[in-house]
Amino acid sequence: MQYVAVEPVVNRERAPALAQAVWDNAREDPDAVQFVRPDPDPRSWPAPPAPRGGALPVSCATFRDDVLAVARGFVAAGVEHGDRVALISRTRYEWTLVDYALWTIGAVTVPVYDTSSREQIEWILGDSEAVGCVVETGDQAATVAGLQHRLPALRTTWQIDAGDLIALAGRGRTLDEAQLDARRERVSDADLATIVYTSGTTGRPKGCTLTHHNLYCDAAGALAVLPQLLHPGASTVLFLPLAHAFARLIQVGMVQARATMVHTADIAGVQEQLDRHRPTFVLAVPRVFEKLHAQARQQAAEARRGWLFTVAERVAVRYSRALDTARGPGALLRLAHTVCDLVAYRRLRAALGGRCRTAIVGGAPLGTHLGHFFRGAGVTVLEGYGLTETSPALTVNTPAAQRIGTVGRPLPGVELRIADDGEIQARGDVVFPGYWNNPDATRATFTADGWLRTGDLGSLDRAGFLRITGRRKEVIVTAAGKNLTPAPLEEAIRTHPLVSQCVLVGDGRPYVAALVTIDPQAWTRWRSAHGRPGASLAELRHSPELRSEIQPALKQANRAVSKAEQVKTFRILPRELTEADGELTPTLKVKRNVVAERYAADIDALYGGR
Repeated sequence: MQYVAVEPVVNRERAPALAQAVWDNAREDPDAVQFVRPDPDPRSWPAPPAPRGGALPVSCATFRDDVLAVARGFVAAGVEHGDRVALISRTRYEWTLVDYALWTIGAVTVPVYDTSSREQIEWILGDSEAVGCVVETGDQAATVAGLQHRLPALRTTWQIDAGDLIALAGRGRTLDEAQLDARRERVSDADLATIVYTSGTTGRPKGCTLTHHNLYCDAAGALAVLPQLLHPGASTVLFLPLAHAFARLIQVGMVQARATMVHTADIAGVQEQLDRHRPTFVLAVPRVFEKLHAQARQQAAEARRGWLFTVAERVAVRYSRALDTARGPGALLRLAHTVCDLVAYRRLRAALGGRCRTAIVGGAPLGTHLGHFFRGAGVTVLEGYGLTETSPALTVNTPAAQRIGTVGRPLPGVELRIADDGEIQARGDVVFPGYWNNPDATRATFTADGWLRTGDLGSLDRAGFLRITGRRKEVIVTAAGKNLTPAPLEEAIRTHPLVSQCVLVGDGRPYVAALVTIDPQAWTRWRSAHGRPGASLAELRHSPELRSEIQPALKQANRAVSKAEQVKTFRILPRELTEADGELTPTLKVKRNVVAERYAADIDALYGGR
């Protein structure tokens, strides 16, 4: 059994509660810029006239005062220690403000994606027994109001865009300051900080309970191995949703490092924010770099310089690979690299603001080729690995220790082992205590000797770098880092009378799509009814008439999930899946790996291939 461990950097007995860093920063460096609010709306949270073209710097002292004001408001509103409060919003300053205000008083933040369906919102608020809910928009407020009668624990909803946080802070002004101090001092690192809901094998999201200790240790480990990224003076533009555990870790790390974070929720405007704020590093999912690469190639082609991009790409990959050899790049390769930097790579780096030389990616694999391309072009993309259940980071490549194609070595305080069946198992301070209200799922996710089963397959090399080789659990992770369990959607689509099997695909791809097979008996009836009694399925599988029959099944299934989880398109296979051909088990379960290999051309066609 392969095994690796890294010594912790945090005292196992006691760590600070997460909000303590807010007070420490305000005391030690009150004028340091902790956040930048692009184009702040004073109706959502007070904002004086903003300098620098509409961007408002928020100092450590100001952030402490803002957190204190909202925390007092929550106490005045009756939020008790341990109470759960849901948060539905895009990435913005107020998201972080609410998060730290709740942590200050020992309450528990329950993040909800702003793209979540009504059914998902109802389940998360109901299962967590949230006593309050902070929403961003009027539509979200209306959705929660429509569910109020089915959520007996829910007492209050606050709408950010309606100025409810300002009103909440006003309500807290009458609160005795000593009462707030007592609440803050009561918070322990053993207390729950958040419940993050993630897809489960049954389709019902499971609530991962993470303590202050879990999140603090994960952030402290990241700071210890990535001092070049996370330090005072460093900056990033955060555009990933803060409901995602990966973005949440960066939020905590930036506060602990006293670095500067710019919130932006407008994906279409990310390029403008990167140009405007020129971050020193970025956090992204692999899809961002796939698009950046494709955009650079397309722009070169439109300028009739496609040949130049091809040459520059080859040089970048060769140069990066040579960096991993004992001799390094030769003189001719270094010269070619210098020329390509002048004519191509600088433009690529300019797309990230010009100062960014390092990026962290997670949520899905980047791919070895792109890893070498970007490093060769002057942007080192560091891949990491983890789960929501592990706060979330377990491993990461670093500028000082990187092996492209792996997800790095364990963070401080993390132990990893590879079980006999190849499963990656983890133990350490970052591992969660269990699922909320789900002891059966908690027992199932831990081994008898206390190791977390990740459900992923991998291997460790002699230096302790982890390589992911596959997944035991049937979870799709798109290129954007969105996780979903395919079974519920597949089941819903299979209810259509024409459909016999449905296999969702999308692992590492930009969106979710479906492979559909047609029931033989239903097919005979359908082709007769449509005047094609002698036609084969292979002949008609692309016909608009047949596809229009299947489309409503996808539309109906998509209503139960968020936009990011919806099935965007589908392809009808030329025949039924069978046990005889090795595509089904004896109990008629689909062998996904066999189907993916056998119908690779059909899957590629779903994403623009031929």
